Amino acid sequence: MTGSHNLLPCDGVVTLHTALASVSEATEWFEALQDETPWKSDEIVMFGNRITTTRKVAWYGDAACAYRYSGVTKEPLPWTDTLLEIKASVESASGESFNCCLLNLYHHGGEGMGWHSDDEKELEPDAAIASLSLGAERRFVFKHRRNPDLKVEMLLPHGSLLLMAGETQCHWLHALPKSAKVKAPRINLTFRRMRTLA
Repeated sequence: MTGSHNLLPCDGVVTLHTALASVSEATEWFEALQDETPWKSDEIVMFGNRITTTRKVAWYGDAACAYRYSGVTKEPLPWTDTLLEIKASVESASGESFNCCLLNLYHHGGEGMGWHSDDEKELEPDAAIASLSLGAERRFVFKHRRNPDLKVEMLLPHGSLLLMAGETQCHWLHALPKSAKVKAPRINLTFRRMRTLA
């Protein structure tokens, strides 16, 4: 993204564009996605147990973009007009192209995401992942895999776009910490590029 600098000290590239859209446009996107999306609770496998989250998710993409993580396979919903509009803005700002998008709805700060990396085998190796934040501002943290004391923190405001590129997923974990102070909802869209059969 033009004018952005790398927020990581090594082993990857993370850039933050704090205002992909105006506040009014970002709010329109948030309200449309909140109303239009067929939100469902996520299911993950943790320590051999299947857990249903309070956080809601939806998976969109090209027809060939089935996505498997935590033992669950998700078939993509077809792109909506709202998502195609957002996707065009994200691709223009990032200079990348994407064929799928995972949406997460966090109802409040009591819902978060633990340490993980987006390195599933279905993703193209080292392909950029663009993360758009709409709604409540939330804290976001990176931790180096080999040196867990090496951390990078940032705030993701309404309408901001975070781009994770290069070897970021190989060397860094990231998390969305919970916060009792945050009462408002947040929608996060992570645009990805999946391997597809030609």
